[in-house]
Amino acid sequence: MLKSTLTTLALLTTTSMATADGAPMSFDVAEDLSRFIFASEPVFEDGVPAFGNAFVTQGYIYEDGTLDGGAEGTLADGSPAFPKKVIGRWTCDGYFVGAGARTTTGAMVITRQVFEFDNGDILINQGAELADIGVDAPRAITGGTGSFAEITGEMTQVLLGMTDGYGVRLSVDIPSNEQAASDEPYVDETDHIEWDSGFPVGPLNQG
Repeated sequence: MLKSTLTTLALLTTTSMATADGAPMSFDVAEDLSRFIFASEPVFEDGVPAFGNAFVTQGYIYEDGTLDGGAEGTLADGSPAFPKKVIGRWTCDGYFVGAGARTTTGAMVITRQVFEFDNGDILINQGAELADIGVDAPRAITGGTGSFAEITGEMTQVLLGMTDGYGVRLSVDIPSNEQAASDEPYVDETDHIEWDSGFPVGPLNQG
């Protein structure tokens, strides 16, 4: 009983992940580089963003799996490559860190992302984005509306790559309640003291 209670409390403490009924829990993102704007300073000699450079960019949210196999998500003019699979708009702002745009591994930018879905739902997160392709990058969910109003906790992002210079391609996943709780926290009960006060537990006699 004690272990069950402690486990429940630990789960409530470590995750408050709710399932967004009817909302996509996995989806792809394709950046539109025609909407990537960065500050004039600081930059490297060739003009690319250096550490501390602020930027904002936008792109398209696609159905999950749209960008599998290295598919390009935007055309050269910035329009979506798969307009019938677009389910929303992605906006990202933040700062370059590491070696700026020359970062080859680890955190390249620290960002806030706003996912605006066509059905009116909004999801917001924050965290580091990695230069490494195919590596899970955890991000903190910081807010949402509609189906995402009650969601908190962690989501993951994977950089699929940058093809033909049209921007980043991302795979995004929000774990369900079941996934978030699948790794049951370990509770050590081998070294503790249980104290018995000697008083009965139950309703007080009001008579």
